[in-house]
Amino acid sequence: MDKNKQRKAGVLLKDLDSKLALVLEGIRGVDGKVDKHYSEFNEFKQKVDYKFEEVLDELRVIRNEKVGREEFLLLEKRVLKIEKGIKTHN
Repeated sequence: MDKNKQRKAGVLLKDLDSKLALVLEGIRGVDGKVDKHYSEFNEFKQKVDYKFEEVLDELRVIRNEKVGREEFLLLEKRVLKIEKGIKTHN
């Protein structure tokens, strides 16, 4: 290979190297965002799971005991609040 071709190949390799570095930088940025959102999702899921456990506990009480209309309405309001929270996070 003559020197002119070697110089052109060197320039092309440097250009390719810089473009690959940009791609890698972008991938790292996306990775960070995915990790952050995954962590936030897990926190949200834990809160929802906890709230549903509360609702299930209340339903077990209702099944095993007679409850008044006022207690039932209170439980119904809690369920609607939880469902509304889930819809806003989807």
